[in-house]
Amino acid sequence: MLDFSDTSFSDFFASELKINIDDPKYAANGRSKGKRLRNFLRTCDDTIAIRTLEALWEHRSEYLARSGSEDPVANAEARYQGLISRLSGGAAPQRPSASPQSATVDRAAIVKIKADLLQVTALAPHARGYAYEGFLKGLFDAFGLAAQEPFRLRGEQIDGSFQFGSETYLLEAKWHGQPIGVAELHTFHGKIEQKAAWTRGLFVSSSGFTDNGLAAFGRGKRVICMDGLDLYEMLDREISLNLVLERKVRRAAETGAPFIRVRDLFPQ
Repeated sequence: MLDFSDTSFSDFFASELKINIDDPKYAANGRSKGKRLRNFLRTCDDTIAIRTLEALWEHRSEYLARSGSEDPVANAEARYQGLISRLSGGAAPQRPSASPQSATVDRAAIVKIKADLLQVTALAPHARGYAYEGFLKGLFDAFGLAAQEPFRLRGEQIDGSFQFGSETYLLEAKWHGQPIGVAELHTFHGKIEQKAAWTRGLFVSSSGFTDNGLAAFGRGKRVICMDGLDLYEMLDREISLNLVLERKVRRAAETGAPFIRVRDLFPQ
C-alpha cells in the first residue's frame, strides 16, 4: 500500500490522525493494511473518513512526486473527489482552484508591509513583540491567508492562526535578541499536538534558530519555520508569501527538515 511498511502505516495513523490502526477491532476481516483501512473506514463517521482520505491522498501525491512515477490508477483524482463528495453529502470540500503559488504580489502592498516592518524595528523592546504579531497578521491578510489575531486558550497563548490551502496553521511569533533554541520549538510543537490531527504550525523568529536547537528538535514534525532574513528576502525580492509557504511545506515533506531558508528555496 503506497510506500507504507506495517510500522510506517501505524505511525502515519498515530501521528496524522491520532488513531491506533493496530487495534484488533480493525483486523476483523484480516490484518493486511488494506483490509484494516477498509474496516476502519466502514466503522468511523463520515467526518473522520474524509479527514483520513485527505491525509492519505496528500501522502500519495507526495509519494508519486518523489518517485517521479505516473499515476497507475486511471482517473484517480476524479474518483477521489467523487468519494469525498459522497461522504460530505454531495458537496465536495472547497479547495483552492489553483496552487497557492498563483497568488499575485501587489507591489503597493509590499511597500506598505516593508514600512510596517521598519516601524516595528524602531519600537522599544517591550512594545516590539506585540507590534510584531500585528505586523504578521497584516502580512498574512495581504496574501489572503485569513489570519486570526492572537487568542488565549486555558493555560496557553496562541499568537494567531491562518488558513493555507486546506490546512489551518497556528502561529508562534518571537522577536528575541537571541536565536530560538530547542525548548521553545518543543513547547510550540506541544501546543500543536494538543489540537486536531490536521493542525500545522508556523514558527516565525526574527532572530532565527540555533543549529543545535534545530538538530535536537528533529525531523518529521508538524511545524515549519521562518526567520527575519526569510521575511527580508521575501519582501525585497517580491516573492509571494503563499509561494514561500508552499515551498517550505513541500521541502519539509521531502526532507523532514522544519527550516529551509528562502535563499535556498529560491536560489538566484
